[in-house]
Amino acid sequence: MTDEGGYGRFGALSRVELERFFYLDDEDRKLIAGRRRDYNRLGFALQVVTVRQLGMFLADPLDVPPELIEYLAEQLAIEDSSCVKQYTDRDKTKLEHAWEIQREYGLTSYSEVEAELAAWVADQAWVSGDGPKAMFAGAVDWLRKRQALLPGPRTLERLVTDGRQAADQRLWSALTDPVTAQSASALLALLDVPEGKRRVSELERLRRGVFRASSKGMVAALDRLGDLIALGGHSLDVSMVPQRRVIGLATYGLSSKAPALRRLEPRRNRLAVMVATVKVLSGRATDDVLELFDLLMVTDLMSKAERESREEKLRRYPRVSRYAGKLAAAVRVLLEMTEIEPDLSLEMMWDLIENTATKSELRAAVAVIDELVPVDDAELNEQRLEELAGRLATVRVFLPRLMRTVVFGATADGAPVLVAMKTLGELMSTKSKLPASWLDARQVDHDLIGGGWKRLVYREGRPPETVDRAAYTLCLLEQFHRHLKHRNIFAPQSTRWRDPRAQLLAGPAWEQSREAGMNALNLPEDPGALLAEHAAAVDTAYREVAARLDSDGPASVDEDGRLHLAALKAEPDPPSLVDLRRRVEAMVPEIDLPELVLEVMSWVPGFTESFTHVSGNGARVADLGLSVAAVLCANAMNVGFKPVTSPGVDALTRDRLHHVDQNYVRSETLTGANVELIKAQAWIELAQLWGGGLLASVDGMRFVVPVRTIHARPNSKYFGRKRGITWLNMLNDQSAGLSAKVVFGTPRDSLNFIDVVQLQQGGKVPEAIITDTGSYSDIVFGLVHLIGKQYRPQLANLPDQRLWRFDTRADYGPLDQAARGRIDTDKITAHWEDMCRVAVSINACEVSAHDVTRMISRDGNPTPLGQGIAHYGRIFKTLHILRLADDEPYRREGKAQANLGEGRHDLARRIYHGKKGEMTRTYYEGMEDQLNALGLVLNCTVLWNTFYTNRALEQLRAQGYPVLDADAARLSAFIRTHIGIDGHYAFHLADLGGKYRPLRDPDAHDDE
Repeated sequence: MTDEGGYGRFGALSRVELERFFYLDDEDRKLIAGRRRDYNRLGFALQVVTVRQLGMFLADPLDVPPELIEYLAEQLAIEDSSCVKQYTDRDKTKLEHAWEIQREYGLTSYSEVEAELAAWVADQAWVSGDGPKAMFAGAVDWLRKRQALLPGPRTLERLVTDGRQAADQRLWSALTDPVTAQSASALLALLDVPEGKRRVSELERLRRGVFRASSKGMVAALDRLGDLIALGGHSLDVSMVPQRRVIGLATYGLSSKAPALRRLEPRRNRLAVMVATVKVLSGRATDDVLELFDLLMVTDLMSKAERESREEKLRRYPRVSRYAGKLAAAVRVLLEMTEIEPDLSLEMMWDLIENTATKSELRAAVAVIDELVPVDDAELNEQRLEELAGRLATVRVFLPRLMRTVVFGATADGAPVLVAMKTLGELMSTKSKLPASWLDARQVDHDLIGGGWKRLVYREGRPPETVDRAAYTLCLLEQFHRHLKHRNIFAPQSTRWRDPRAQLLAGPAWEQSREAGMNALNLPEDPGALLAEHAAAVDTAYREVAARLDSDGPASVDEDGRLHLAALKAEPDPPSLVDLRRRVEAMVPEIDLPELVLEVMSWVPGFTESFTHVSGNGARVADLGLSVAAVLCANAMNVGFKPVTSPGVDALTRDRLHHVDQNYVRSETLTGANVELIKAQAWIELAQLWGGGLLASVDGMRFVVPVRTIHARPNSKYFGRKRGITWLNMLNDQSAGLSAKVVFGTPRDSLNFIDVVQLQQGGKVPEAIITDTGSYSDIVFGLVHLIGKQYRPQLANLPDQRLWRFDTRADYGPLDQAARGRIDTDKITAHWEDMCRVAVSINACEVSAHDVTRMISRDGNPTPLGQGIAHYGRIFKTLHILRLADDEPYRREGKAQANLGEGRHDLARRIYHGKKGEMTRTYYEGMEDQLNALGLVLNCTVLWNTFYTNRALEQLRAQGYPVLDADAARLSAFIRTHIGIDGHYAFHLADLGGKYRPLRDPDAHDDE
């Protein structure tokens, strides 16, 4: 409807749009009936639907599409619609009618709300820093929601411009007024380019990250952070400025070259950019230091020590693992049952244990363990610790500087370790009369030395009043690293390693958000009634599944009481689907990827409009869309700019492409363009047949990173001897990619997938999320359902999954043994307030779900709050497992959605073919921008494929071919044989005369 329209104008209208948006209801007809003549009734109706759709009355009420006049005349039974031309013969008639419509429909004049709108624009410009188009659209939306008439476009543009200029002046002043003259000179000096061979500004040096994963690299990272702190990176106070504005200004400073920034006038504006840049850069530098520290601990210290000790253990004790496993399984049952049912009889306890291992097996295991592992096998216990302690040389180079440079904070749990680390840093920095291998025992925290470390720290033969320097250092460092991961120790100046507790809504902010936030998530203040409802649902599900277990269904219970589920049988493709798929794929036009992207951009005007300059303004270069398409394709295909440049075309020169890549293609513009594609996809009839957009899946795609960077992690299964990253992305049931996130290495998806869900912008919000087994945990089940979504992971090893119940006395027949866990409602109720606070904070994007999950799960030892959330999650885990056992369509829906993700990844690998399909960016932001560009091109391809597949289906139906909805629903949006991807690329969109590409003849294709 709006493709050819705009502010105060109608575009071309289809019959569907006329029926959807311009139907006259009974109240409309009553008002219209008050006019006597046909042309007055028709003119009045035109003004009614015009102000309803455009938000304003037109100077010429007849300046509307002819099809709209015809449709209104049809509804009013007016045979000659041309009579409406007489409506404007008397000027006052249209004005009188407009006044009456405004009065009857409760519309407010613009002058009545102008002052309030101006205040809103000023506040919005200050908080968001949005560009003029976004602000203009927001102002229109503000007026429409308040049923206020829209003014002329220039009036609204002037108001937006004034508001943005006032906000910018406020921003410059807020950032520069507190800066001293000395600090200002130091900040501006960063832009100076020294004479000589190395003509690189100091800003450019500081912008570069540190990529060498070694102790020397750590020192360099700390030096860089120290330089930024000296410039005011920590002391500059920008708390009075919205974080988004600081980041927006810093993005400009980080992406622009020093000479361009040096030319920025007036001086105050240049200084404000540098203040924001140094502030944000110091946070990133802190992130780099801690990421590098984590990488060194995981890959260079702990993993090597564990690998060497593991190899030694395996050489000495090849039989230990098998027998220890049996003992561990028995003890696990014992511990679980003492927690679930403390009063369980010894006889019943043995019955449960013998489901895992018989008494004879356990006796044999004990005998073998006694033989192979003496009670006090110090060598076995200390093997890993000795290996770790032998790596002091790696850490002593940077540890004192780490504790001096990075500002750390700690909770009560982490405080003793942080204090001890600071003391250790001081000890390592000062000269001592003791030999280099020892530390003064009076200055160490002996309470932190436990387990196998004691023997190493208090080594025999040490001098009096000393401890082993290497062992104590690594003992402390291991604990420091663990607390840092759990955020019991944190860095307030960091963006990724800060304290998640400080980000949760609290105090007045929580009280202000509490009611609205909990209502939005349907969370009651008192969980009693909600838990009773869930208890009834769990009880009903158990009884229904138990009653059907004896039938020929897929679920069964073995003699140990474990629940089994038969594998889904593949549904063969019916001949009708095979033929339809062949015909459709043969009919879709052939096209090169660059031209495909350009064609989609021509369909979706908002796509190109989303790419605004980093300064917040609109396009400042001609043919921006052409340059954007080339940059997107170069990034998505991983081929660089050389194959997509065209020296004779200004928009495709290398300099232009680099300029557009630096200033227009970034996270927020890529997201804005993706929102437009998601909306366009949802309008296509075939996409609506595939699904309603309420089901989504999250899965990861792996990329090898062959270059040196601190943002990749090892995993031999996926990356061989190299390191890599995972691109987690969310896909809905209409085949549209909704959001994505880059994570280092291959961490459990459970730590990150909720953040991917929360990143979604545009399209319907999915109600159910499907993931693979890597995302599963009881805490994640709880968090996902607390934020109002269903969680449907694919569960591996179903017989080993424990089911949970509310009523321990209930008889669930064959499921009684499987349902041995008890949901502790007391723990849920005791922590309900904090559970709701966490959920509302995550839903409001105040805190990362990744940080919350790590904070409350603590590597399998959850906090009391974590236990409450886990017990809440067990309700939905149990319901999910029982439904998997009893509802085959439910299982097939999940499997089909997971297959969609695989299809998208296959298409992504085909497109991302350059440089062996490896990621060669070294900066995290660069990785994310490139893969977001890949996601955008994927959605372009999906939209184009869906549109032309839909046209092929329409043509087949028109020709009398029997197209079954069940077959069409199984067609794929990820077909790719018709898309040209290899070679040199031409960015030229063929002139199609305002129409679409002709479909191919499927029979002619067969003959070829």
